[in-house]
Amino acid sequence: MFGRLFVFTAGVTVGAIATWKLAVEPWYREWGVSTDDAVKALAGDDLVESPTVIDTRAIDIAAPPEAVWPWLAQMGYGRAGWYSYDAVDMVGKSVDRIVPEWQTLAEGDIVPTQPGGGFRAAVVEPERALVLYLDGDMVAEQMKAAQEAKVEEASANVRATGQVLATGFPTDFAASWAMVLEPVGDDRSRLIARFRVRLGEGSPAARMAGPFMGFGVFAMMRKQMLGIRDRAERTVGTEPAMSPQTPVAEPAGPAHDAPEPQEAEPAPAPA
Repeated sequence: MFGRLFVFTAGVTVGAIATWKLAVEPWYREWGVSTDDAVKALAGDDLVESPTVIDTRAIDIAAPPEAVWPWLAQMGYGRAGWYSYDAVDMVGKSVDRIVPEWQTLAEGDIVPTQPGGGFRAAVVEPERALVLYLDGDMVAEQMKAAQEAKVEEASANVRATGQVLATGFPTDFAASWAMVLEPVGDDRSRLIARFRVRLGEGSPAARMAGPFMGFGVFAMMRKQMLGIRDRAERTVGTEPAMSPQTPVAEPAGPAHDAPEPQEAEPAPAPA
C-alpha cells in the first residue's frame, strides 16, 4: 500500500512541477506580451548584467502616453501608491487622481517603497520611459539608515519585506524595473514592464523563495498595470484634480489692508 501511495504522490508532484514549468511559469513571466515585446530592447536593459530572471509584461491602454505618464511619475510609498494590493505595500490606499506636486521626478531621485528606502530612478524620459533600479548595497545602506533613524511608520508587511531584502539576499543582488510607454495611433498606448533581476547565490532560504517571490511580483504587477490602465482611461482628457496637499491661495493682503468703507455724504437739505 505504502509503495503505491509513494508512486502516486511522486506522480502528482512531478505532474504539478511540469504544469508549473510548462504552463504557469511561462504565462506569468510574459503576461500580455507579443513576440516583439519579449525580445525588443527597452530602456534600462543595460543596468543589470547577467540577469538571473527576465520578466516582460504588457497591457494596452485606451489613452495616449501623455495621459498615462502622470500615473507613473507619482508612484511610490507615501506618494500616490502603487495601484496594486495596498494592504501589502502601502499604509492607506493608492490615490485615484493626478497630484501635481508629485509630478516632478528626476533621474537620481528615490522612489520610496518604504520610509527611508526605495528604488533609484535611473531613467526618466517623460511620456516614454521610467526605469527604477535597486541593488544589494543600496538595500543595506537604506536599512542601516532607517534603523539609525528608528523609522517605524511602515506597515508590518513593508517592514518584513525590507528585512528579507536586507538579510536574505546577497550584495550582488541587482534589479531593474522598466516601464515603457509606446504610442499606438493617436489616442492609445502600450505599457510594457520589464524586470531584469540578478539574484546571485544568496542564502538557501532566498533561493527556495525565489519562484514564489517571482509569482508574487507578477500578482502585484498585474494588479498595478490594470490599476494604471483603469485610472488613465477614466481620467483621459481631464484636468488634474486639486489634491489635499495643494495649498489654497491666500488673499492678496490682510483684511486690515483693505480701505475702510466710506460713509455716504448726507444729501443737502432742500432750499
